[in-house]
Amino acid sequence: MNITLLLLIMTCVVSYQALQNPAMRAKLLFYPYEIKRTGEYFRFITSGFIHGSWPHLFINVFVLYQFGIMAEEVFSMLFGPDYGKIVYIVFYISAIIVAGLPTYFRHQDDVGYRALGASGATSALVFFYIVFAPWSWFTFPPLPAIVFGILYLAYSSYMDKQGVDNIGHNAHLWGAIYGLIFTLTSIYIARPELFEVLLAQLLAGPSSPF
Repeated sequence: MNITLLLLIMTCVVSYQALQNPAMRAKLLFYPYEIKRTGEYFRFITSGFIHGSWPHLFINVFVLYQFGIMAEEVFSMLFGPDYGKIVYIVFYISAIIVAGLPTYFRHQDDVGYRALGASGATSALVFFYIVFAPWSWFTFPPLPAIVFGILYLAYSSYMDKQGVDNIGHNAHLWGAIYGLIFTLTSIYIARPELFEVLLAQLLAGPSSPF
């Protein structure tokens, strides 16, 4: 079973239903104030399967498809085909949760704050990819993966401090950091000898995109 495809279908189906049903959307979104007072901790997970608009959904589904397939294959290589899929699911779901924790503690008494989307998990997937292909060129923006990653972290940190929009930049930041930590920890547990290969690849530097 392709777990990435399953996650993609689940995200599209639940997001579509939530876009058509405001009451359902309100019940599933990330609402720290309500979580603290009612114990509805399921919102940490369900908020990662709903989106605020079709463009929002498309971007996250595209990133999930583009990088999730590779992550699923690599986890299967590290832990075997069965356990690898389990680790991949844990990675994806836990990234949604962990990415939301700093935001929860910051906004747990803010009655007006709400968030939704899979950006924490997709950010984790991007940084999983960066570990294994640091100098691979992204089509858009046209940058090596590791350069994009550094700029992404800096931008997310800066925009989070500015607080000028309703985008969950904090979730992007912590999802990316978590993805990096989880990936390196997985390699250390399963195949520590890969660190030499990955280090050599990193030190090799970029190649021409053409």
